[in-house]
Amino acid sequence: MSITNEKTKETIDWKRLENYLRKSINGLPSGELEVEKFSEGYSNLTYLLKIDNWEGVLRRPPFGKVPPKAHDMAREFKMLEKVNPVFPLAPKPYVFCEDPEIMDKHFYVMEKKQGVVIDDKLPEKYGDSTVAGPQISKNVISTLVQLQSINYKDAGLAEMGKPEGFLERQVAGWIKRYGACKTEEIPHLEELQTWLIANLPVNPETTIVHNDFKLNNMVMDAENPSKTAGILDWELSTIGDPLSDLGSTVAYWGQSNDPDMGINIITDQPGFYTRREFIEEYASQSGRDVSQISYYVAFGFYKLAVILQQIHHRWKIGAISDSRFGELNKGVSNLIDMSNLTRTNQLF
Repeated sequence: MSITNEKTKETIDWKRLENYLRKSINGLPSGELEVEKFSEGYSNLTYLLKIDNWEGVLRRPPFGKVPPKAHDMAREFKMLEKVNPVFPLAPKPYVFCEDPEIMDKHFYVMEKKQGVVIDDKLPEKYGDSTVAGPQISKNVISTLVQLQSINYKDAGLAEMGKPEGFLERQVAGWIKRYGACKTEEIPHLEELQTWLIANLPVNPETTIVHNDFKLNNMVMDAENPSKTAGILDWELSTIGDPLSDLGSTVAYWGQSNDPDMGINIITDQPGFYTRREFIEEYASQSGRDVSQISYYVAFGFYKLAVILQQIHHRWKIGAISDSRFGELNKGVSNLIDMSNLTRTNQLF
């Protein structure tokens, strides 16, 4: 059994992987390995692995050439090793492998969290958005606050980030990423980048930062929209400013009057909090000062624009062929506009 990427002709040999897993993970049942590819999204490749009643999830970088330092599965695996014992919503990691004889790129296998991932539609059991929307909104916020309440030093996570100068490095790094994958001119982009560098807020508090905390990186309880079953995609997680996570989450939290953001949106339905309501509820639950949140949200829109631009660039140079990616430049331009509107307090 194998899966081949038609563009690159690279192949995953699942039988070879199964043999490796049986040597590396204790207690796997007998039976044949079954593989199901999750929705590919715009980033890493993720597969559901099944052997009898055992389930695991494999994560690996995309096929083809990827940006330097991107898709670091080793760091994500190490982060999960540290976070899972103190925050069980993070999946338990089982094994990491970088042997090219097993797979063309490094990968890891982790626990499968049971529940539902909400992307572009609500589970039928949740009912109408006017009922489920407020519950989901409050749940997302409380889960983020819970994560940020963990004492990362006691958890042995201090080595996973450098809090001093965190935001400055983040801004510089994302601007550099954009420069490396730029394909066309976007009005007011340079003005925005200059503003982001010149107006860095000062926040002395330091917490775990997931760095991609959004609704479709959460596994929700299948029956109850007020409960979270898991938090996924820890690739970018680090130690730093908690408001940077809030800003990114709010940027992903689409509203009905938004232009095309290049991503699936469900929070634009009736019942979901507006961005302003989201921020107010976060402030109430966390007790944090959110007076500078416009900066963090503007940066959140910018980061999302860079992520989509990287994918659009890979499409444009022929590294990936999915036709969806050819249209992402429209979302990138809109996100830059939304970032500029946020920094001038015109968006919310």
